[in-house]
Amino acid sequence: MKKKIIKSDLAILGSGPAGYTASIYSSRSNLSTILITGNHIGGQLTQTYKVENWPTEYNAIPGQTLMNNFYKHSTKLGTKIYKENIIKTILKRNPIKLYSEELIFETKALIIATGSKPKKLGIESEKKFEGRGISTCAICDGFFYKNKEVAIVGGGNSAIEEALHLSKMVKKIYLIHRRKKWKADKILVKRLLKKSKTHNIKIHLDCEVIEIFGNCSEVTGIVIISKKDRKKIKIAVSCLFISIGHVPETNLFKNDLEMENGYIKIKSGRHGNFTTTNVPGIFAAGDVTDHVYKQAITASASGCMAAIDASKYLETIKLKK
Repeated sequence: MKKKIIKSDLAILGSGPAGYTASIYSSRSNLSTILITGNHIGGQLTQTYKVENWPTEYNAIPGQTLMNNFYKHSTKLGTKIYKENIIKTILKRNPIKLYSEELIFETKALIIATGSKPKKLGIESEKKFEGRGISTCAICDGFFYKNKEVAIVGGGNSAIEEALHLSKMVKKIYLIHRRKKWKADKILVKRLLKKSKTHNIKIHLDCEVIEIFGNCSEVTGIVIISKKDRKKIKIAVSCLFISIGHVPETNLFKNDLEMENGYIKIKSGRHGNFTTTNVPGIFAAGDVTDHVYKQAITASASGCMAAIDASKYLETIKLKK
């Protein structure tokens, strides 16, 4: 069966803050714009219980609500959204072609904003219990462990936010961080330490998870080791939530685009075309380019820049014709 071809001026891959913002700006520029969501519609913020640092939302806003607002804003301005997963690309020809299982997208310009995916611990027993007591989303799965004891690995904002969220429903939380100091914002650390003194959170700093154990159907515990004295501690838990960061979703483009440690390299600088890649007509924004800031607001800002850069590029090739 022949695949249907969808044509556009600009295609955007990814539906997090970078992708949606790019679609808002490009649609307002009167460009024929499509946004292809991939498997994870809404990006990482859909897994965040409350967003407290989004400008104007001073009372905090659930991550899913914020991304729903992005969606409504984007579609109101005319962006056409396709809930497809791209499996093949042809980036160095004109038009650029993107293939899903059902469709072929042909576009004059492309913005890559595919975001990132959760990192794993990398221990052997982790594979054994995937989907059976190991989770990378406490917001999604916390309800299933109500009144049980669980563990969280991580020391950044997400890990602490998840611990604070889970503390309202689980019996006890063991928060394990491999460093001596937190990576999270000070305000979150302050809340965590306050709750750990009076509530159900026990902190293990400078420790690592070295084993996950259980039965044929579920996790029943973990083993952690102190990096200081190599002492091992066995902890009984029903679930291990892993919140140790993310890696960029860029494998699909590794044969065509210049990268560094998996992140797409962009021009950057102070003279425009900030988001351009080494391939003409292809731009990148959000977590696929940023290994430093990794904030929703910076991703959104880079999506805006990518849309402006793409619009200028399309105007240039139009004038050449």
